[in-house]
Amino acid sequence: MAAPKKTELEKLLSCEIYTYTDPELAVLRRRCRRLLDIYNKSGEDDNFRRELIEEILMYPVDTNFYIQPPFYCDYGHNIHIGKNFMANFDCVILDCAPIYIGDNVLMGPKVQIYAVGHPTDPVYRAKPIEVGNTIKIGNNVWIGGGSIVLPGVTIGDNTIIGAGSVVSKDIDANVIAVGNPCKVVRTLDPSE
Repeated sequence: MAAPKKTELEKLLSCEIYTYTDPELAVLRRRCRRLLDIYNKSGEDDNFRRELIEEILMYPVDTNFYIQPPFYCDYGHNIHIGKNFMANFDCVILDCAPIYIGDNVLMGPKVQIYAVGHPTDPVYRAKPIEVGNTIKIGNNVWIGGGSIVLPGVTIGDNTIIGAGSVVSKDIDANVIAVGNPCKVVRTLDPSE
């Protein structure tokens, strides 16, 4: 007996190639964008913003959770964030695959996290398909303003990513890494 065919959402959640024009995915993106539109136009009412972000992410957030509007994401439900999180203005998280962000993470303005990519073959790239790749950001990480984190990357605990970096490969724990492509420039001393 043949295995049941996966939905495009199931493929997305499994980091398999999926069709992004799928009607079910379109409904989920529209839902998220409606909520983001309200969030991004909201005033300084932290309780209202917390309620909205919990609806976007689909889980309760820590009381020390803060995303400065404007904020953009695709679905919201693929973003998993720990305690004591802060993202500054213009954060973009393309969550077409799971994104795990640890505790005590700080993100400067215009940080972009992309868990999605397209085929490299131009014939396939012309089709409405994408594939996601999980991103993991450890505890106590600081990502400087204007940085971009690409699909499949893991950033270790206690690491600092310098402003304007493009993180295309895994970065170890307890280091400072900068540049395009982002590279380790030194190990952090625990006494710092």
